[in-house]
Amino acid sequence: MEKVSAKIKPAISPMPLAVVSCCNKEGKNNALVVGYCCNCSYDPPMVMIGIVPSRYSYPMIKETGEFVINLPGKNQKDAYNYLGSHSGRNEDKLEKLGLKVKKGMKVNAPILMDFPINIECKVVGSITTGSHEMFAGKIEHINVDADFLNDKGEIDYSKILNM
Repeated sequence: MEKVSAKIKPAISPMPLAVVSCCNKEGKNNALVVGYCCNCSYDPPMVMIGIVPSRYSYPMIKETGEFVINLPGKNQKDAYNYLGSHSGRNEDKLEKLGLKVKKGMKVNAPILMDFPINIECKVVGSITTGSHEMFAGKIEHINVDADFLNDKGEIDYSKILNM
């Protein structure tokens, strides 16, 4: 089979569907959809998210060093789409959608209670990779709706939203 050249662009697909929630030092909450989200260490467990510095949430994470990755279930498709297409600069997106929020168990960032999986993280470092700053976050706590666990107590990823 012959190989041909492809257009150069981010080439790993599909990307996970993830909503990152955060707050500033004054307690104002926000959430945004991120295209770059992945595991980056298993010991200690860490994840990495990429955020463009012009995004409204970027200075919130920079100043507090905390965030929550919220994985949507199949019932959160509309909320996911809205959070990814509107800016918190212009409105309180969480209030507009009527999403329930609660402070994290281990971080001072909001958990989106309507989303079935919430991964609380503290920033341990970052690197600017061009268009994005990649924040490495140590996982401090994972909140999961019980029906998203399998019989071994592990997350059943077949129940999360995939588009």
